[in-house]
Amino acid sequence: MFFINYLDRSAIGFAGPNGMEADLALSAAQFGFASGVFFIGYIILEVPSNMALHKFGARIWLARIMITWGIVALLFTWVQNFEGLVALRFLLGVAEAGFFPGAILFLSLWVPAKHRAKILALFYLAQPLTTVIGAPLAGWLMTHDGFFFGLEGWRFMFFGVAIPAILIGVVALFYLKDKPADAKWLTTEEQEWLTTALAKENAAKSGTEKTSGHGKGGLKVAFGSGRVWVLSFIYFGAVYGLYALAFFLPTIIGGFEEQFGLSMGLVEKGLVTAIPYLPAAVVLYLWSRDVTKRGLKTWHIALPMVVGGVSVPVALLMNNPIATVAVITVTACAIFAVLPNFWTLPTQFLSGAAAAAGIALINTLGNLAGFSAPYITGALKDSTGGLVIPMFVVGGFMLLSALLMVLLSRRSHVQSTPGQLVEPAGH
Repeated sequence: MFFINYLDRSAIGFAGPNGMEADLALSAAQFGFASGVFFIGYIILEVPSNMALHKFGARIWLARIMITWGIVALLFTWVQNFEGLVALRFLLGVAEAGFFPGAILFLSLWVPAKHRAKILALFYLAQPLTTVIGAPLAGWLMTHDGFFFGLEGWRFMFFGVAIPAILIGVVALFYLKDKPADAKWLTTEEQEWLTTALAKENAAKSGTEKTSGHGKGGLKVAFGSGRVWVLSFIYFGAVYGLYALAFFLPTIIGGFEEQFGLSMGLVEKGLVTAIPYLPAAVVLYLWSRDVTKRGLKTWHIALPMVVGGVSVPVALLMNNPIATVAVITVTACAIFAVLPNFWTLPTQFLSGAAAAAGIALINTLGNLAGFSAPYITGALKDSTGGLVIPMFVVGGFMLLSALLMVLLSRRSHVQSTPGQLVEPAGH
């Protein structure tokens, strides 16, 4: 589901320069606006969608999200003009809102904290693999110009990536279960053990009533929690680095020809773009295994943020393309080492409706970074004539996130047991 989510969201980036801009007579500004308008509906409905998931259950709500966004994504096949493109991109954001935080919440309802980092790592592998596998897949679909009822290649690509979302949504409606007690594929003993283990964790969270809440009370707890807001800003820095890397890595690689006199075709550029994400997927998994083994430590989050914050501007100071890609790979590894392990934090002190609202709020601020990072980076590139200064800004946001993580851990002790963040008495 996560793989299809990112593929559908980024499909416009593949389609734009491969026929869509020309066929719809889009200017660069119009294409940029249509790409960004996705985040407006997404951000507005993120928290309400996750509250609905808490109310109706993950099975129904995640399946609803998949099916509706698949239908909207399918309609891109027949888009005819700029206005239609903007409307569909906005609706796609509305339809997708709540999927990621909903999935994080769903996993927290199934997996004890001791195992959560490993499970989130397996879930998060979809993100780097979207670039490694999804980009060539989209390219292959676009080569089939006129293959399907005479559709242009980019339209057939939209069709091809939308159908799986609808199908997997239907599958999820029957396969997903809201809680272990509903799972017929678990024995009675397994159901009882898992239910008891999760109940004990919820009871152990500092102030169970204070940290769970119901309905509007859950919203009040989440929005009134200082830790939720600090975690939101930490996540902002991580996502800022992620989206800056994702949007401008092809630009950096495309500049190799002018900077180093290196000539590459489109396929070669695509393969080079994928290079950092393969080791990033490996590091993501191994780093999360270490978290599972040792328990979440402050340095599991702060150290990769420092490494990423330093390496991202250094990459542009290298004097050959191999060194540049190598340093960018370090940056990608650092960012992906943080992301899945970060999401073990909110559910350590929030449960119920408060967890639904808190996770959605954190992800909402992260998506603000996804909206702002490309624009800020692009504006600074235009004003300075290069990417060095913009990448220093990216690094600055990541270093700030590392600092906030250290400060948060001083107020809230990060225990040696797997990922438990406990607030001291009186705070």
